[in-house]
Amino acid sequence: MTDPAQARGPIPLVDLGIQTREILAPAMAAIHEVLESGSFVLGPAVRRFEEEYAAFCDVDHCVGVANGTDAVELALRAAEVGRGDEVIVPANTFVATAEAVVRTGADLVLADCDDDGLIDVSRVADRLTNRTRAVVGVDLYGQVAPFDLLAEAVGDRVVLVEDAAQAQGATRHGRPAGSFGLAAGTSFYPGKNLGAAGDAGAVTTDDPVVADRVRALRNHGGVNRYEHRVVGGNSRLDSIQAVFLSLKLPHLKEWNEQRDRAAESYRTLLSSVPGVRTPRTAPGNTHVWHLYVVRVPDRDRVLAALNAAGIGAGIHYPMPVHLLPAFAHLGHGPGSFPVAERLAEEIMSLPLFPGITGGQVERVVDELRGMLAPDPGRDRT
Repeated sequence: MTDPAQARGPIPLVDLGIQTREILAPAMAAIHEVLESGSFVLGPAVRRFEEEYAAFCDVDHCVGVANGTDAVELALRAAEVGRGDEVIVPANTFVATAEAVVRTGADLVLADCDDDGLIDVSRVADRLTNRTRAVVGVDLYGQVAPFDLLAEAVGDRVVLVEDAAQAQGATRHGRPAGSFGLAAGTSFYPGKNLGAAGDAGAVTTDDPVVADRVRALRNHGGVNRYEHRVVGGNSRLDSIQAVFLSLKLPHLKEWNEQRDRAAESYRTLLSSVPGVRTPRTAPGNTHVWHLYVVRVPDRDRVLAALNAAGIGAGIHYPMPVHLLPAFAHLGHGPGSFPVAERLAEEIMSLPLFPGITGGQVERVVDELRGMLAPDPGRDRT
C-alpha cells in the first residue's frame, strides 16, 4: 500500500537503506564472524562470493578486486593490452572506463554512441586501425552493449572487454551480463544493482589464463605470499565486502523485478506527458533499470525545478568523455561525437530503486508534468 506521507516527502534518486534493512541482521552476524576469524583480506568469504557470482554470471571464474575501475583495467591488462595499443570506448560513459584504458598505457580512442546511449557499432568500425587491440563495450543504464554485433565488426584480432557495472542481472539474447567478451569488469559500488558497503569490484571470465593473470595482478603480481611474477598492484577484495555481497546476491532477482515494475509505471504514466522521451530496451536485451533515463527539453531548468520540489533527479552523464578537461589532449572539440553530446544535453535520471512506491513514482511524474506543461502566461514571442 502506498504511504501518502512518503509520497509527499523528498524522494531520493537512490535509497540504499531499504536494501540494507532487509539484510541487516544477517549482515551484522556475518561481519562479526569475519571479525572473529581475523581473515580480513581475500580468504574464505571472498572465495565463496567469487564462486557465487561466477555462477550468477554463468562463467567459470570470478576474481574479486577493490573496485570497478580496477576491474576494467585488470581485465585489459590480463588481455595483454598495453603501451602502443589502441583501445576503443564509447564517448558516452562514466570517466572510469576511460581512466582504466589510460592506466594500462594504451591509447584511448573514442567512438560515438547510438540513440540508446550504447556504443555505436558502425562508429567503432570507423575507428579501427592496425593498432586497435581492444574494444570496451559498456553496459549502460541497465542493459548490455551489442557484443554480438561488435564481434562481427571487429573480427578475431581485436579483444572485447565488457564494462558490466550497470547491468548486473541483465541479459542479451539470453546470455547474462558479465559473460561477454574475453573478460568483464564490474563494480559493486553501493549504488549499483548489486552494491557493497563500500568500494568493491570483480573480473569475470571463462578463460583460466585471464583469471590467473588477474589474481596475480590484484595481489602484487603473485597469488602466493612474496611471489611476484609480474609487476602488479594492490586491488584485493576484503572479506566484509564479500559477505555483504553474498547476502545481497540472492535478493538481486527480486530487486531487479521491483526496478522493472517501477520502470513500467514510469513508461505508462509518462506516455501522456508531452516532451518526455522515455528509454527503450534494445532488441535482444532484457533491462534491469540501473537508471531510468528520460530525455526532456530545457533539461537544466527542469532538473533544477525537480530538485527544488524535493525530487532527487540527476544526470548520468553531464559531459561526454571527450569534453572533460582530463581528456582535452585527445583533441576532440564540440561536435566530434554528436549523439553523445546531444544526449548529454537532454538526459535526466529519475528516482528509481528497489522499494520505490507507486505513490512516489506518481508524484515524480506529476511534478515533471507540471514543469513541462505550457505556461499560458509565458511570452512566446
